[in-house]
Amino acid sequence: MNDKTTHFGFQQVAESEKAGKVRGVFSSVAGSYDVMNDLMSFGLHRLWKAFTVQIAGVRKGDRVLDVAGGTADLSLAFAKKVGPTGQVWLTDINHAMLSRGRDRVVDNGLLLPVAQCDAEKLPFPDNHFDVVTVAFGLRNMTHKDQAIAEMRRVLKPGGRLLVLEFSKVWKPLAPAYDFYSFKLLPMMGEKVAKDAESYRYLAESIRMHPDQESLKELMQNAGLARVEYFNMTAGVVALHRGYKL
Repeated sequence: MNDKTTHFGFQQVAESEKAGKVRGVFSSVAGSYDVMNDLMSFGLHRLWKAFTVQIAGVRKGDRVLDVAGGTADLSLAFAKKVGPTGQVWLTDINHAMLSRGRDRVVDNGLLLPVAQCDAEKLPFPDNHFDVVTVAFGLRNMTHKDQAIAEMRRVLKPGGRLLVLEFSKVWKPLAPAYDFYSFKLLPMMGEKVAKDAESYRYLAESIRMHPDQESLKELMQNAGLARVEYFNMTAGVVALHRGYKL
């Protein structure tokens, strides 16, 4: 019997329970996810994602996998870059989030392949994609090392993995950031999404996620080379990039 535990925010839960709990959070917030992203980040998430697209260096005809792609912000941006000869897969483990992403893709007049799948067991062949991205999804995964290894597996040699995620904020800003995260964020979640608890979890999950150097090490241990990261907004967010040789 597997009785290993992992963290769900600040709680310890059985590993087998975490995915279901995360699913509950995102099913609850899916309807207000985009509005809350703008409110929570003061619109900065758009700049963070635009920088990710720029750093990815995607060209016409490339194949891109958007893991935990949710409401499809990155998928839509990459679709413009790869053009009709390329391909962008939008994937997410959560049906409610993926449905909203699929609807946005259709509303934008695009036809992108969509798959509901677990990042720890990707249903794609080895050496298939030029770029794999995961934005604000890695911290919710139970076995981050396994997910990173899977993302590396499906990359072509020379391909890039980009991980955009909340990270360790610049120390002098930490008290103000904590006040915002643990006091204001749940209040906003209650008013806008009618769900304070899910946003309390999101704040806690950020604190439990590996910092910049630890995530760099995780990516290197998974076999990625030339791993580097770019801090944004004083380290509130970091973009990590690694290559498959």
